[in-house]
Amino acid sequence: MMHRHLGKVVAGAAVAITATAVMVGVTLPGSASGEEGSGGGPQSSSAEQGQAARQQPGVVEEAPEQRKTGSGRDPLTDDEMKRAQSLAAGRDFRMSSEDVKGAKGPERLSTDLAELSPDEVGAADPPRRAEVTYYDYKDDTYVTKTVDLGSGKVTGTDTQRAVQPPPNRDEVMEAARLLMADKLGEGLKKDFKDATGKALTRPDQLTVTGFVYRAGEGSNPGPASVQDCGKHRCVRLFTRVVNGPWIDARQMVVDLSAHKVTKLG
Repeated sequence: MMHRHLGKVVAGAAVAITATAVMVGVTLPGSASGEEGSGGGPQSSSAEQGQAARQQPGVVEEAPEQRKTGSGRDPLTDDEMKRAQSLAAGRDFRMSSEDVKGAKGPERLSTDLAELSPDEVGAADPPRRAEVTYYDYKDDTYVTKTVDLGSGKVTGTDTQRAVQPPPNRDEVMEAARLLMADKLGEGLKKDFKDATGKALTRPDQLTVTGFVYRAGEGSNPGPASVQDCGKHRCVRLFTRVVNGPWIDARQMVVDLSAHKVTKLG
């Protein structure tokens, strides 16, 4: 355990998971003529039988080709997901919204098969609709677009404020980049150097998990600089060296909407 900078580098012991391979002996039947030989027949030794079994060519079935469209409550196919995302992010929406890096277009979070309405449940051929969710950093809104995959039309748009679903990978990595660029990230970089002997220059040198932070979580209300968290998109990070020790950055809150970093406590 090393204490410094952010508080600690947790050098917890690695847990080795050992998989045990089980060798299964297969006895192949003799020839139809009843002749015995060294091919693994009834009179063959166990070693010969094992060798014969290993020499038999394996049969690998190819995965069935995925259809372009599913049916009923089948999960969305790759083609359906791409089509839903293309239809949901229409030109007007793309031009009026921003992603986590400030580029045109909203930050896409998920694409899922939409639930059926009560009168559609049990139908022989229920409609297939997709829900595509986004976070729009232009005005801090959570947007859900419903796409009818049969007609190719957007049938609904739901916009909510102060709704904070879990961050996606791009958001987590952007939060790590902002922390590294901030003066409050100096401790993270120093702890990384202590643990690895190398400079921390890229977020992908870390394994990072992010969780949404809302103002007032826990017993600590936090400083004034995090009071907009919940309305703003804010995350806390759990960081570790890739294949190495944890570095405690839990006290840092990254406001992705305002591009600011705050230390709790």
